[in-house]
Amino acid sequence: MPVIHRLPEVLINQIAAGEVVERPASVLKELMENSLDAGSQAIEVHLMQGGIKQIRIVDDGCGIDREDLSLALERHATSKIASLEDLEAVGTMGFRGEALAAISSVARTRVTSRATDAAHAWRVTEREREPIPAALNQGTVIEVEDLYYNTPARRKFLKSDSTEFGHCDDVFRRIALARPDVGFLLTHNGRVSLRLAAGNAERRTRELLGDDFMAHARAVDVASGALRLSGFAALPAYARATRDAQYFYVNGRFVRDKLIQHALRESYADILHGSRYPVFALFLELDPTGVDVNVHPAKTEVRFREGRAIHQFVYHGVSRTLAVPVQSAAAPSNFAAAPDEQGLPVAQQQSIDRPYAVRSPTEQVALAVEEPSLSRYFAPSAPAQRMPSLDAIAAVGRISVTPTSLPQTSQGAPLGYAVAQLHGVYVLAQNEAGLVLVDMHAAHERILYEQLKHVLDGNPGIQRLLIPAVFNASKVEMATAEEHADTLQQMGFDVSPAGPSELAARSVPALLARASIADLLRALLAELRDYPASDVMSARRNELLATMACHGAVRANRQLTIPEMNALLRDMENTERSDQCNHGRPTWVQLSMNDLDKLFMRGQ
Repeated sequence: MPVIHRLPEVLINQIAAGEVVERPASVLKELMENSLDAGSQAIEVHLMQGGIKQIRIVDDGCGIDREDLSLALERHATSKIASLEDLEAVGTMGFRGEALAAISSVARTRVTSRATDAAHAWRVTEREREPIPAALNQGTVIEVEDLYYNTPARRKFLKSDSTEFGHCDDVFRRIALARPDVGFLLTHNGRVSLRLAAGNAERRTRELLGDDFMAHARAVDVASGALRLSGFAALPAYARATRDAQYFYVNGRFVRDKLIQHALRESYADILHGSRYPVFALFLELDPTGVDVNVHPAKTEVRFREGRAIHQFVYHGVSRTLAVPVQSAAAPSNFAAAPDEQGLPVAQQQSIDRPYAVRSPTEQVALAVEEPSLSRYFAPSAPAQRMPSLDAIAAVGRISVTPTSLPQTSQGAPLGYAVAQLHGVYVLAQNEAGLVLVDMHAAHERILYEQLKHVLDGNPGIQRLLIPAVFNASKVEMATAEEHADTLQQMGFDVSPAGPSELAARSVPALLARASIADLLRALLAELRDYPASDVMSARRNELLATMACHGAVRANRQLTIPEMNALLRDMENTERSDQCNHGRPTWVQLSMNDLDKLFMRGQ
């Protein structure tokens, strides 16, 4: 065998560069993190040819002393840790002391820096490690040119300038998103690509992820002991086909962690179906001793010391935020304090005696119609009814006002009050902001789904059928009903053979008493026959309930009365996750008065 010998220092650094410096974006990440560690309040990034030709970072940080500058390009030279205890509680972005040495081994590198209170700046290069005087007003300038000029085999793996710039732009945005208190500038080939002024988290998120994201996002801010999770999580309607818009940070560091990814996937599991991916920008803060960031040189992987606790904290924090009912998420800030005529907050008074009654004193005060519960009025088997005229409503509800005095505002009701039904599919309502459009089937499906989950966890209400619902069944359906009889019983169905090829349902869940029993049971049996009995009420439980809710929800072309539509709106306001149906689609949209004015060019 060949003789064992020590590798040259340059070769050692080039080997390390294979882990740290994958492409120009990797260089940009390391240099920007160094600028942040230096306490910079403004960072400029100038790229040429996608960063392949040049990466130039200018910051206004604390700078580097002349004595330290000579070590800046040396391997395993750092000012951020000095002992194992420091490594176990890293509070900076960088700490390994490898990045600059690896970069300078595969690119022409210059570092110019002026420490605070220094008489002037000093400069070192990858060739000349002895500092020489230089001109610089403040901070540090690092220039990296001709990446992989001395390792042509590695340079061949680089992509086009536009592709490499795309990766650099992504890294720039990730870092800028985590530090809204710092101003950033990005230029490419001399042209400004992105300029971000220092501000707050909401403003920075809006600048980088867009107004559309913020319109669909909910603010997350939960804490427990030393743990805090903040940021924004988008509703399922804003989901993407890829993971490219998922940003998660641990103590300000962008990471891709399997534990965190699983927790977030579970948070959306009940509202996002199919192959879509949620969009979020979330920041987890914890004691640095609780996380190990020294897992990989790129520092995008971490290891938590209390992984199970972190998983549950993230899961419950995001899940509860997404589950907030419309009433809490969309209500005006003064809604909770808006009293009704009896001196109680509107929401509290409605929940006491008349859960679907209209209580706002300035809108439909005289409408004394007792609005029926959802389990009564959304019945596909019920005869179709035309929406009553205003005169008919007035006669029944003893309205003593003219049609022009219908609700002008809807204070205290986030989704407002119904004014019409469109093509038997959509409910049109008026609230304080403008017009609300509701997909009545999708909304009722979510309401039923959430109710079914709650009743199944307790003692599900059973509706005995006076006349059993008998329907034809195939041999497979007959066998499935017999095999899963206990599961069906647990869900509230009493199903037994009524003949050689017939099944009879003698009881059903009370919430679904007026659904099409035959269609519902056929769908359930189709779900049950493909899975082991042990999985049905565990892994497949929610899928089965979603099927039940879909079949029990009101169908299109079912004409609703005004009180029925208002009852639906009130239930939506008090149902968790009612912003989207069981398949992740939105159940309602808001058109503000400004949106409506734009459609008709009012004021233009």
